[in-house]
Amino acid sequence: MRHDQSRADKLDKTMLELLLHESAVESLGRWLADPERGQRYANGTGPHSIPYTPSKWMAVAPWPSTFADRTAADSALVSRAEVVAAVRAAEQSESWAEAFVATQVWGYGVTGYGPYRTRQVLAQPSAEAVLTKAVSLLVDEGAVAAYEVLNILDGLGPAFLTKFLYFAGQTLPEVKGPRPLILDSVLAGVLRRHATKVGRAVGYEWSESIAKWIWRDSGWSSHRYDVYLRWMYAANDRLAVASIDWPAAPDVLELALFSAVWDPE
Repeated sequence: MRHDQSRADKLDKTMLELLLHESAVESLGRWLADPERGQRYANGTGPHSIPYTPSKWMAVAPWPSTFADRTAADSALVSRAEVVAAVRAAEQSESWAEAFVATQVWGYGVTGYGPYRTRQVLAQPSAEAVLTKAVSLLVDEGAVAAYEVLNILDGLGPAFLTKFLYFAGQTLPEVKGPRPLILDSVLAGVLRRHATKVGRAVGYEWSESIAKWIWRDSGWSSHRYDVYLRWMYAANDRLAVASIDWPAAPDVLELALFSAVWDPE
């Protein structure tokens, strides 16, 4: 099926104009204020932790020096703050492959094929050079340029390359433009439903089919990642000026949307 890029551009423009309905702001505010849910992230996403099994990663190298001993721990938790610390340590030793492993452990958690896929990515002769180049581009040109470079690695895919970019961006003192955020199928699904709804609100009877195309479950272009970042940062600014004490950290919005705090439907 051939899709109309001009309609996609119109829908993107509408999304950036109609960011968040008041009901969305209220839902996100309730989540942030709830001690059992979002309140722990009022100062950032650092505490957000993922379980994993260190022993399952025995064949993956280089192993982050700050992570659990794989011969001693059957189960462990790793937080975003701990991944940032691991990436910072890897940066100091100039090993972006080690930094990459840290981000993938957090990203895959207990998913059984995580170690295999991580090994397959790192086994490519160009892997270390591509990771290093992506970080350099993140500093000099921004997240979209870095995304394009990482997207050439076989078996990585946007959902996991953006995890690497996100944590690298959290670690580096400065980057060009907005710091990267994670984009996966869950977040794309939220944006797909939102795009459909705002498109219908302005009379675009075709909004659902276009939204399904541009916010599909995988394979997003660097342009789509750029739109995602622009929308997330603009939506976060909208929340920051609301009377809900929202933190000035777009990754808190990313976590909230991933956690199904707000459903646009």
